[in-house]
Amino acid sequence: MNITAFSLGLLLLAALSCVGQNAINKGNGDEIILPARGFCAHRGAMQTHPENTLPAFQAAINAGAHMIELDVWLTKDGQMVVIHDNTVDRTTNGSGKIAELTLAEIKKLDAGSWKSPSFKGVRVPTFEEALKVMPRNVWLNIHMKDGNEAPALVAEILKKENRLHQAFLACSVEAAKKARKKVPEILICNMDRQSSTEDYVNTTIYSEADFIQLRGEITPDLEQHIQRLKQKNIRVNYFGTDSPEEIKLLFQYQVDFPLVNDIVNTILLGKDFGITPVQPEF
Repeated sequence: MNITAFSLGLLLLAALSCVGQNAINKGNGDEIILPARGFCAHRGAMQTHPENTLPAFQAAINAGAHMIELDVWLTKDGQMVVIHDNTVDRTTNGSGKIAELTLAEIKKLDAGSWKSPSFKGVRVPTFEEALKVMPRNVWLNIHMKDGNEAPALVAEILKKENRLHQAFLACSVEAAKKARKKVPEILICNMDRQSSTEDYVNTTIYSEADFIQLRGEITPDLEQHIQRLKQKNIRVNYFGTDSPEEIKLLFQYQVDFPLVNDIVNTILLGKDFGITPVQPEF
């Protein structure tokens, strides 16, 4: 590829980054503009901070993340907590399954020291606590780890807190049905990954999801699948990479939001594609 062609390609990608932005009226004449493309901070700034904690989310916000991913489980007493695993063993100083512990028991645990002594005393946040620190002009990628009661509960909270414009549930088709029964307008990312990418894409289109989260090899076939999704106005996430070469290819294939672990450093790669860090609005 010659320099002129490459430069034209970058200009096209920069132009595409301005297409498809969500504009939401605040009610006072101002609008909230959500990013059309950018980087998703996987579990917050998990490379540099204890994952799925308030410090990790704050660091991702400070870095200018365009989307923030978090994981939600239900406790024994029906409270929503933000943590990736179904146990507290890996990311706290405690042990046991989330579903067998109360919120009070989980709140006693240290969720920061495993990452670094400087994070000693950091706690597992509730979903409501995490939601409070989030800007209103970034996407919220809420991975529902419990597909039973939690999706509908989260959807109801998002509606109550006026966050439906920016938040979507990453969940199975069945979990999405439960959430939509309570809150029909809730946005959905289909996470029912099938035996093949083609089947996954077909299911996503058929279920009328708003997002998909692709994974696997980055090949020309992937680009063809993305074109089909774009025709249906489905936004495309990709899990996940911090590789500059792969991120460049993903944006060329018109992936909207690659999930990255090192948001603080990876977000700097966006400048070549006309993608700038978000200035948070609360």
